[in-house]
Amino acid sequence: MLITEVNKMRFKEFIRLFGNVIENCPLVAAAVWSDLPVRNLESLQTSIEKFVDQLSSAGKVGMLRCLPDLAGRLAAAGQMSDDSKLEQKAAGLDDLTPSEKSQINSLNKRYKDKFGFPFVICARENKKDAILKGLAQRLNNEKDQEIRIGVSEVKKICWLRLTRIVSQRSSL
Repeated sequence: MLITEVNKMRFKEFIRLFGNVIENCPLVAAAVWSDLPVRNLESLQTSIEKFVDQLSSAGKVGMLRCLPDLAGRLAAAGQMSDDSKLEQKAAGLDDLTPSEKSQINSLNKRYKDKFGFPFVICARENKKDAILKGLAQRLNNEKDQEIRIGVSEVKKICWLRLTRIVSQRSSL
């Protein structure tokens, strides 16, 4: 897909295609559609990041709350987005031992109870052991620090999703 094709997209088509680059937050895509035309995919990512950075702390937490728990209830029920399924599978989170599953569920609950949103890490850049270790370590952080880290991880996820969408569409 060429950026010229993205720039010509109507609002609904743009939302349909890019509405989940930040999980369950089509509002982000809706907001950045007005920034079209963009020079390239990096410019689109910059628009998304600028929108996210301008959110209030409560807005950032709201965005983080839209993401699923890693290997959580939605994964077990098969109710995650296709993007999340692929990302968690790539990290090996679909192949946890019963002990690892118990550990991640316990850590996810503690994390969510402490911070009010799920643990966010770019699963495609990590494997299950690193994710479990990171989850345990980040429980020691302060909420503001975790909001910053979570938003940074969302941006990584967003970039990988953007590049996947465009490369898939290019090969059609």
